[in-house]
Amino acid sequence: MIKNAKRGFTLIELLIVIGILAILATAAVLVLNPAQLLAQARDSQRISDLGSVKSAIGLYLATASSPTVSVGPRSTANATCSFGTCTVATSSVSGTGWVAIDLTGTTGGSPLSVLPLDPTNNATYQYSYKGDATNLTFELNATLESTKYATTLDLDGTDGGNSASYYEVGTDPGLDL
Repeated sequence: MIKNAKRGFTLIELLIVIGILAILATAAVLVLNPAQLLAQARDSQRISDLGSVKSAIGLYLATASSPTVSVGPRSTANATCSFGTCTVATSSVSGTGWVAIDLTGTTGGSPLSVLPLDPTNNATYQYSYKGDATNLTFELNATLESTKYATTLDLDGTDGGNSASYYEVGTDPGLDL
């Protein structure tokens, strides 16, 4: 019996294991696509943010003694947005932010302390607002990055919103402000 026999892995065995691990890691990255998962997470945040702002505006319109809706357009980034040139990039709820409605006029105060900003907030990805002062209707838009929500959300409209990358919510029938 050999007492001093060395136990361990040969170089070939180690190379085979490393190769298998590399193949599995590559397959996992291709299947999971971390960039797409991050884009979907940002889109989920956009949808949630616009839902919160829509609810806050709805509460304002329902409870304010004499509600007013400013026409806009406004967006969260200083860029050309889908309605024209946007110049306001603040999150103030007093009507000077990207939503041109003074939410502090809501009975009991504004339900939002600040307006949410787009997770990316650049010239391509931003929130935008436009209102109709006569009918007291409004529209909120966001540009989506991923295609996950393209068939499950309201992505219609006549202002460029027919593209699968525009998400629109609001009270305007047809969302065509």
